[in-house]
Amino acid sequence: MLPLLLAPVLATLLAADGVPANPSAPSSPLSQGYAQMYDRQFEAAHKTFLDYEHVHPEDPLGLTSDAAAYLFGEFDRLHILQTEFFVHEDKLVNGAKLTPDPAVRKAFDVTLRKAQVTADAALQAKPQDSNALFSSILILGLRSDFDALIDKRYLSSLSEMKTSRVTAEKLLMIDPTYYDAHLAVGVENYMLSLKAAPVRWFLQIAGAQTDREQGVERLRLTAEKGNYLKPFARLLLAVAALRAQDTAQARKLLEGLAQQFPHNPIFAEELARLH
Repeated sequence: MLPLLLAPVLATLLAADGVPANPSAPSSPLSQGYAQMYDRQFEAAHKTFLDYEHVHPEDPLGLTSDAAAYLFGEFDRLHILQTEFFVHEDKLVNGAKLTPDPAVRKAFDVTLRKAQVTADAALQAKPQDSNALFSSILILGLRSDFDALIDKRYLSSLSEMKTSRVTAEKLLMIDPTYYDAHLAVGVENYMLSLKAAPVRWFLQIAGAQTDREQGVERLRLTAEKGNYLKPFARLLLAVAALRAQDTAQARKLLEGLAQQFPHNPIFAEELARLH
Protein backbone atom coordinates (compact mmCIF):
# COMPACT_ATOMS: atom_id res chain seq x y z
CA MET A 1 0.00 0.00 0.00
CA LEU A 2 2.22 2.34 -0.82
CA PRO A 3 2.92 4.86 1.78
CA LEU A 4 2.06 3.22 5.01
CA LEU A 5 -1.54 2.57 4.75
CA LEU A 6 -3.97 -0.14 4.51
CA ALA A 7 -3.43 -1.98 7.55
CA PRO A 8 -5.70 -4.81 8.25
CA VAL A 9 -8.96 -3.53 7.23
CA LEU A 10 -11.97 -5.75 7.76
CA ALA A 11 -12.63 -8.45 10.01
CA THR A 12 -13.07 -11.95 11.19
CA LEU A 13 -16.16 -12.26 13.21
CA LEU A 14 -18.38 -14.95 14.40
CA ALA A 15 -21.97 -15.19 15.05
CA ALA A 16 -24.38 -17.59 16.61
CA ASP A 17 -25.07 -18.60 20.13
CA GLY A 18 -21.69 -19.60 21.33
CA VAL A 19 -19.46 -17.44 19.12
CA PRO A 20 -16.77 -20.02 18.24
CA ALA A 21 -13.06 -19.23 18.42
CA ASN A 22 -12.41 -20.26 14.82
CA PRO A 23 -14.13 -17.81 12.43
CA SER A 24 -14.94 -20.27 9.70
CA ALA A 25 -18.74 -20.33 9.56
CA PRO A 26 -19.60 -19.01 6.07
CA SER A 27 -23.28 -18.50 6.92
CA SER A 28 -22.74 -16.36 10.01
CA PRO A 29 -24.53 -13.00 10.16
CA LEU A 30 -21.24 -11.12 10.16
CA SER A 31 -20.08 -13.04 7.12
CA GLN A 32 -23.24 -11.85 5.39
CA GLY A 33 -22.51 -8.29 6.48
CA TYR A 34 -19.04 -8.36 4.98
CA ALA A 35 -20.39 -9.78 1.73
CA GLN A 36 -22.88 -6.89 1.62
CA MET A 37 -20.09 -4.39 2.30
CA TYR A 38 -17.84 -5.73 -0.47
CA ASP A 39 -20.84 -5.64 -2.80
CA ARG A 40 -21.43 -1.93 -2.04
CA GLN A 41 -24.67 -2.57 -0.16
CA PHE A 42 -23.55 -0.41 2.72
CA GLU A 43 -26.91 0.28 4.36
CA ALA A 44 -27.69 -3.42 4.44
CA ALA A 45 -24.25 -4.10 5.92
CA HIS A 46 -24.78 -1.53 8.66
CA LYS A 47 -28.10 -3.16 9.60
CA THR A 48 -26.54 -6.63 9.66
CA PHE A 49 -23.65 -5.52 11.87
CA LEU A 50 -25.87 -3.58 14.27
CA ASP A 51 -28.30 -6.49 14.54
CA TYR A 52 -25.36 -8.68 15.52
CA GLU A 53 -24.17 -6.12 18.07
CA HIS A 54 -27.63 -5.99 19.67
CA VAL A 55 -27.61 -9.78 20.10
CA HIS A 56 -23.94 -9.92 21.21
CA PRO A 57 -23.25 -6.59 22.98
CA GLU A 58 -20.21 -8.09 24.72
CA ASP A 59 -18.51 -8.89 21.40
CA PRO A 60 -16.63 -5.87 19.96
CA LEU A 61 -16.63 -7.35 16.45
CA GLY A 62 -20.14 -6.13 15.70
CA LEU A 63 -19.28 -2.49 16.32
CA THR A 64 -15.85 -2.80 14.74
CA SER A 65 -17.36 -4.23 11.59
CA ASP A 66 -19.91 -1.42 11.50
CA ALA A 67 -17.01 1.06 11.59
CA ALA A 68 -15.42 -0.84 8.71
CA ALA A 69 -18.59 -0.37 6.68
CA TYR A 70 -18.42 3.39 7.27
CA LEU A 71 -14.80 3.48 6.12
CA PHE A 72 -15.41 1.35 3.04
CA GLY A 73 -18.35 3.53 2.13
CA GLU A 74 -16.06 6.56 2.20
CA PHE A 75 -13.42 4.69 0.22
CA ASP A 76 -16.07 4.00 -2.39
CA ARG A 77 -17.29 7.60 -2.47
CA LEU A 78 -13.75 8.98 -2.71
CA HIS A 79 -12.69 6.42 -5.37
CA ILE A 80 -9.92 4.98 -3.20
CA LEU A 81 -10.49 1.28 -3.85
CA GLN A 82 -9.54 1.28 -7.52
CA THR A 83 -6.29 -0.57 -8.18
CA GLU A 84 -5.06 2.46 -10.15
CA PHE A 85 -5.04 4.39 -6.87
CA PHE A 86 -2.65 1.90 -5.29
CA VAL A 87 -0.47 1.00 -8.25
CA HIS A 88 0.63 4.61 -8.73
CA GLU A 89 2.20 5.65 -5.46
CA ASP A 90 2.24 9.35 -6.34
CA LYS A 91 -1.54 9.41 -5.97
CA LEU A 92 -1.12 8.19 -2.41
CA VAL A 93 1.95 10.06 -1.22
CA ASN A 94 1.65 13.29 -3.14
CA GLY A 95 -2.10 13.53 -3.45
CA ALA A 96 -4.00 16.17 -1.55
CA LYS A 97 -5.73 15.42 1.71
CA LEU A 98 -9.23 14.14 0.96
CA THR A 99 -12.41 15.48 2.52
CA PRO A 100 -14.58 12.87 4.24
CA ASP A 101 -18.28 13.37 4.72
CA PRO A 102 -18.56 15.06 8.17
CA ALA A 103 -21.51 12.94 9.27
CA VAL A 104 -19.81 9.73 8.19
CA ARG A 105 -16.57 10.69 9.89
CA LYS A 106 -18.40 11.39 13.14
CA ALA A 107 -20.25 8.07 12.95
CA PHE A 108 -16.99 6.26 12.18
CA ASP A 109 -15.16 7.86 15.12
CA VAL A 110 -18.01 7.26 17.60
CA THR A 111 -18.48 3.65 16.53
CA LEU A 112 -14.76 2.94 16.69
CA ARG A 113 -14.49 4.42 20.19
CA LYS A 114 -17.37 2.23 21.39
CA ALA A 115 -15.75 -0.80 19.81
CA GLN A 116 -12.46 0.00 21.56
CA VAL A 117 -14.17 0.24 24.95
CA THR A 118 -15.91 -3.10 24.39
CA ALA A 119 -12.68 -4.77 23.20
CA ASP A 120 -10.72 -3.44 26.19
CA ALA A 121 -13.37 -4.76 28.58
CA ALA A 122 -13.34 -8.18 26.92
CA LEU A 123 -9.54 -8.39 27.06
CA GLN A 124 -9.48 -7.32 30.69
CA ALA A 125 -11.82 -10.18 31.51
CA LYS A 126 -10.02 -12.66 29.22
CA PRO A 127 -6.61 -11.53 27.85
CA GLN A 128 -6.59 -14.27 25.19
CA ASP A 129 -10.09 -13.56 23.84
CA SER A 130 -9.65 -14.17 20.09
CA ASN A 131 -12.56 -12.00 19.02
CA ALA A 132 -11.40 -9.09 21.16
CA LEU A 133 -7.83 -9.42 19.91
CA PHE A 134 -8.96 -9.47 16.31
CA SER A 135 -11.20 -6.51 16.94
CA SER A 136 -8.17 -4.63 18.31
CA ILE A 137 -6.24 -5.52 15.14
CA LEU A 138 -9.08 -4.26 12.99
CA ILE A 139 -9.56 -1.05 14.98
CA LEU A 140 -5.89 -0.18 14.50
CA GLY A 141 -6.12 -1.06 10.81
CA LEU A 142 -9.17 1.10 10.25
CA ARG A 143 -7.51 4.04 11.95
CA SER A 144 -4.34 3.48 9.94
CA ASP A 145 -6.27 3.39 6.69
CA PHE A 146 -8.19 6.57 7.50
CA ASP A 147 -5.02 8.39 8.55
CA ALA A 148 -3.04 7.35 5.46
CA LEU A 149 -5.60 7.27 2.68
CA ILE A 150 -7.86 10.16 3.63
CA ASP A 151 -6.02 12.44 6.06
CA LYS A 152 -2.52 11.73 4.63
CA ARG A 153 -1.09 11.40 8.15
CA TYR A 154 1.53 8.78 7.37
CA LEU A 155 3.53 8.77 10.60
CA SER A 156 0.53 8.00 12.77
CA SER A 157 -0.61 5.46 10.17
CA LEU A 158 2.76 3.68 10.38
CA SER A 159 2.59 3.48 14.18
CA GLU A 160 -0.92 1.99 14.04
CA MET A 161 0.12 -0.43 11.31
CA LYS A 162 3.05 -1.71 13.36
CA THR A 163 0.95 -2.15 16.52
CA SER A 164 -1.71 -3.94 14.50
CA ARG A 165 0.89 -6.37 13.14
CA VAL A 166 2.27 -7.06 16.64
CA THR A 167 -1.24 -7.79 17.90
CA ALA A 168 -1.89 -10.05 14.91
CA GLU A 169 1.24 -12.06 15.69
CA LYS A 170 -0.01 -12.47 19.26
CA LEU A 171 -3.41 -13.69 18.07
CA LEU A 172 -1.83 -16.16 15.63
CA MET A 173 0.24 -17.63 18.46
CA ILE A 174 -3.00 -18.24 20.36
CA ASP A 175 -4.97 -19.46 17.33
CA PRO A 176 -2.94 -20.26 14.17
CA THR A 177 -6.20 -20.86 12.25
CA TYR A 178 -7.34 -17.24 12.55
CA TYR A 179 -6.20 -16.69 8.97
CA ASP A 180 -7.68 -13.23 8.56
CA ALA A 181 -5.09 -11.99 11.11
CA HIS A 182 -2.32 -12.73 8.58
CA LEU A 183 -3.49 -9.72 6.58
CA ALA A 184 -2.01 -7.29 9.11
CA VAL A 185 1.41 -8.95 8.84
CA GLY A 186 1.17 -9.15 5.06
CA VAL A 187 0.17 -5.53 4.57
CA GLU A 188 3.02 -4.12 6.65
CA ASN A 189 5.69 -6.32 5.06
CA TYR A 190 4.56 -5.92 1.46
CA MET A 191 3.71 -2.25 1.51
CA LEU A 192 6.81 -1.13 3.34
CA SER A 193 9.00 -3.34 1.15
CA LEU A 194 8.12 -1.02 -1.73
CA LYS A 195 9.94 1.89 -0.11
CA ALA A 196 13.50 2.86 -1.13
CA ALA A 197 16.35 1.05 0.61
CA PRO A 198 17.31 3.95 2.95
CA VAL A 199 13.68 4.32 4.01
CA ARG A 200 13.38 0.57 4.62
CA TRP A 201 16.49 0.69 6.78
CA PHE A 202 15.00 3.49 8.89
CA LEU A 203 11.68 1.64 9.18
CA GLN A 204 13.45 -1.52 10.32
CA ILE A 205 15.31 0.44 12.97
CA ALA A 206 11.92 1.72 14.14
CA GLY A 207 10.66 -1.86 14.49
CA ALA A 208 8.70 -2.21 11.24
CA GLN A 209 8.85 -5.28 8.99
CA THR A 210 9.69 -4.88 5.28
CA ASP A 211 10.02 -8.43 3.87
CA ARG A 212 8.23 -8.48 0.50
CA GLU A 213 8.15 -12.26 0.11
CA GLN A 214 6.69 -12.72 3.57
CA GLY A 215 4.18 -9.99 2.85
CA VAL A 216 2.88 -11.67 -0.29
CA GLU A 217 2.82 -15.08 1.41
CA ARG A 218 0.74 -13.73 4.32
CA LEU A 219 -1.66 -12.06 1.91
CA ARG A 220 -2.01 -15.39 0.09
CA LEU A 221 -2.84 -17.17 3.33
CA THR A 222 -5.72 -14.78 3.94
CA ALA A 223 -6.80 -14.90 0.29
CA GLU A 224 -6.90 -18.71 0.35
CA LYS A 225 -7.99 -19.57 3.89
CA GLY A 226 -9.40 -16.39 5.37
CA ASN A 227 -13.03 -15.58 5.89
CA TYR A 228 -14.14 -11.97 6.11
CA LEU A 229 -10.89 -10.54 4.80
CA LYS A 230 -10.47 -12.99 1.93
CA PRO A 231 -11.87 -10.66 -0.80
CA PHE A 232 -9.79 -7.73 0.41
CA ALA A 233 -6.64 -9.87 0.44
CA ARG A 234 -7.40 -10.93 -3.13
CA LEU A 235 -7.72 -7.29 -4.19
CA LEU A 236 -4.35 -6.51 -2.60
CA LEU A 237 -2.80 -9.50 -4.37
CA ALA A 238 -4.18 -8.12 -7.64
CA VAL A 239 -2.43 -4.85 -6.87
CA ALA A 240 0.80 -6.74 -6.14
CA ALA A 241 0.44 -8.65 -9.42
CA LEU A 242 -0.03 -5.43 -11.38
CA ARG A 243 3.04 -3.94 -9.74
CA ALA A 244 4.96 -7.06 -10.77
CA GLN A 245 3.52 -6.73 -14.30
CA ASP A 246 1.77 -10.10 -13.92
CA THR A 247 -1.37 -9.13 -15.82
CA ALA A 248 -2.62 -12.71 -16.08
CA GLN A 249 -2.66 -13.20 -12.31
CA ALA A 250 -4.27 -9.81 -11.72
CA ARG A 251 -6.96 -10.62 -14.27
CA LYS A 252 -7.67 -13.98 -12.65
CA LEU A 253 -8.10 -12.40 -9.21
CA LEU A 254 -10.30 -9.56 -10.48
CA GLU A 255 -12.48 -11.94 -12.51
CA GLY A 256 -13.18 -13.93 -9.36
CA LEU A 257 -14.06 -10.80 -7.40
CA ALA A 258 -16.31 -9.48 -10.18
CA GLN A 259 -18.20 -12.77 -10.25
CA GLN A 260 -18.57 -12.93 -6.47
CA PHE A 261 -19.71 -9.31 -6.07
CA PRO A 262 -21.84 -8.41 -9.12
CA HIS A 263 -23.19 -5.18 -7.60
CA ASN A 264 -19.70 -3.73 -7.20
CA PRO A 265 -18.61 -2.24 -10.56
CA ILE A 266 -15.03 -1.61 -9.42
CA PHE A 267 -13.84 -5.11 -10.26
CA ALA A 268 -15.40 -5.12 -13.72
CA GLU A 269 -13.98 -1.65 -14.40
CA GLU A 270 -10.50 -2.78 -13.37
CA LEU A 271 -10.81 -5.80 -15.67
CA ALA A 272 -11.73 -3.46 -18.51
CA ARG A 273 -8.55 -1.48 -17.87
CA LEU A 274 -6.51 -4.65 -18.32
CA HIS A 275 -8.08 -5.28 -21.71
